[in-house]
This record gives sequence, structure tokens and C-alpha cells, in this order.
Amino acid sequence: MPKALTAGESAPSFELPTDGGGTVSLADCLGKPVVVYFYPKDDTSGCTKQAIGFTEHKPEFDAAGAMIIGISPDSPKKHDKFKEKYDLGILLAADEEKETATAYGVWVEKSMYGRKYMGIERSTFLVDKDGKLARIWRKVKVPGHVEEVLEAVGAL
Repeated sequence: MPKALTAGESAPSFELPTDGGGTVSLADCLGKPVVVYFYPKDDTSGCTKQAIGFTEHKPEFDAAGAMIIGISPDSPKKHDKFKEKYDLGILLAADEEKETATAYGVWVEKSMYGRKYMGIERSTFLVDKDGKLARIWRKVKVPGHVEEVLEAVGAL
């Protein structure tokens, strides 16, 4: 298990397939702030609310020069369906091997109804224009989160 990331250190690099048949790498995004948020699964209630929230506030993130990348273990094809169903305007990346989630320390043991399983811990990382972690939110609660991230982007 990699050590927990802390603000000020370099964000782990990644290159992942995205919705629409593309790819995204953190290296290609440097020079502007990047919001990297990890969520458990497409088309579940909390994940849908979060994706819609980031989509609704995308013009403000764009105005701040920031890019938003949502990452889950779902396939690019599932991401395409999710984006189409909810008219999402953000980039969704597929971490099917969970390597990026592991590097960010968000692929963790979870527990539901006494059953233990591995899954994504809903987390958001704000990466500054130089590739350093500016802010980290773990165990994110969806209500109010997008606004909090937007405020942090504005403070960079």
C-alpha cells in the first residue's frame, strides 16, 4: 500500500483512456490547475450528483483555467453511456486496472453491512499548474463539495 499523499508533493502521473475514445495524461494538463476526482461507479446516486455538480459549475472552472477529470474503474464505454444519459460536460477517465486509484491511495478496503470489499474512496485532488498537490479531500460528502473545490481553485 503506497503511503498517503500529502499537499505539496508531486501528484502521481497517469495516462488513462477516456470517454469518447480519447486518452488523458496528467502531464498533458500541466500549466493549469487540474481537479482529479475519484468516484466509485457510473450512474449511482452520489456519483451522478457529483458529476452533475461538476458539469453545472464547469463554466466557472473553465473561467479559472482549471480542468476537471473524473476517474472511476468503469470502462470508457460505460462512461460514454453515463455522460450521454446525464448530459455531462466533464472528462471521464477509465482506471479499469485501478493503478491510478492505488497510486493516489483511494483504492481501499471498504465495509458495507459487515461485508468487506475493495473499492474507491470518494476523493478529490487539486493539482496546481506545476503538478503539485495543492489540496486533498478524502471521504468526500457530495453536497457542497464542488463549490468547495471551486473556491480552492480560485485561491490558487
